[in-house]
Amino acid sequence: MERKGKMGRFSVEILVTNNHDVHSAADGTLSADQVRSVRIQGVVDSGAADLVLPKSVVKQLGLQEAGTAKVRYADHRTATRAIVEEARVEILGRHGTFRALVEPARDTALIGAIVLEVLDLVVDCRTKKLRKRDPRWVLSEIE
Repeated sequence: MERKGKMGRFSVEILVTNNHDVHSAADGTLSADQVRSVRIQGVVDSGAADLVLPKSVVKQLGLQEAGTAKVRYADHRTATRAIVEEARVEILGRHGTFRALVEPARDTALIGAIVLEVLDLVVDCRTKKLRKRDPRWVLSEIE
């Protein structure tokens, strides 16, 4: 039996890259082998909103701090955490660029609803896997 608050959570491997490096490689000011990337396990939690990255990964990627945010944990503790930008996340062959909260003591990423929505990935709670809503393309709903 899963503990309360942990239902539907599972891990997937993700690739996180410094998006500034990606652009620098594209325009020729950085060689492709100098693009900083890290493969890391990410805990999928559709009840969370944001992307959260371990401080060690942020440092390895050289992501720049862009401010701070107050965060509230499931046990109702609060803390102030750094925000970084330009974290390029790839999951199941789809990628997007996100801001991320920096968590000093984490060793996995946390993949919240914003990342899932942008990449158009669906959580299958029965199999504890992610899948593309449509394998051919990202579907966006526009009013």
